[in-house]
Amino acid sequence: MSSQHTVIIGGSSGIGLATAAHLLEKGHRVTITGRDAAKLQAAAQSLDGDIAAIVMDAADLAALPAAFRAIGPLDHLVLALGGGNGAGPFTAVDLADVRKGFEQKTLAHFACAQACLPYLSKQGSITFVSAVSAQAAMPGTAGLGAINAAIAALAPILAVELKPIRVNCISPGVVDTPWWDFLGADQKEPTLTAFAARTPVGRVGRPQEVADAIAFLIGNGFTSGHTLICDGGIRLGQ
Repeated sequence: MSSQHTVIIGGSSGIGLATAAHLLEKGHRVTITGRDAAKLQAAAQSLDGDIAAIVMDAADLAALPAAFRAIGPLDHLVLALGGGNGAGPFTAVDLADVRKGFEQKTLAHFACAQACLPYLSKQGSITFVSAVSAQAAMPGTAGLGAINAAIAALAPILAVELKPIRVNCISPGVVDTPWWDFLGADQKEPTLTAFAARTPVGRVGRPQEVADAIAFLIGNGFTSGHTLICDGGIRLGQ
């Protein structure tokens, strides 16, 4: 059994699942969580290595202490919670939707990081997953940008407040994950193609590439309080 236990909140698909696979290959013991029991079990069965799965709703704040008590001691926490609420033109975006985005993503990240502390190794780390909307000036993303910027703001503050625990943030750009499936097959491909054309590297990202960046933040003991942007350069505004 590996001496490194990493817990990935939101590990049943996309970036979280890719991170689980990457860390298992590196010899970590990994626990993934998700709200959908069937989806979570399927994700766990797709992975090889020392993997555990726990059904958990990160937005259910009252249940978090018991959930982390069940997980037990951990060395690293990765908060890979997705969220699409809060998108839309600033003049028309629904404020209730923005509030929901903060509650389901920002507050959930905050609360999970807080709830894990009694069980987190002092030599360990917390990695938040924000999004490049926090750094890019893209019209229609004021709500998303505010939600993700609030998450990124936690990293330097908590790196100092929780020292020697290391706290970092990853800020992915447009990545081809199941998150985009809400568009339907007829819209998803042209949408990602359009984003690829705006990206200096000429394509959208792969979840494995973000997972590799997260693994760097977990493994590099001299990196703390940092937001690593992994976006193919789309924030540069081409």
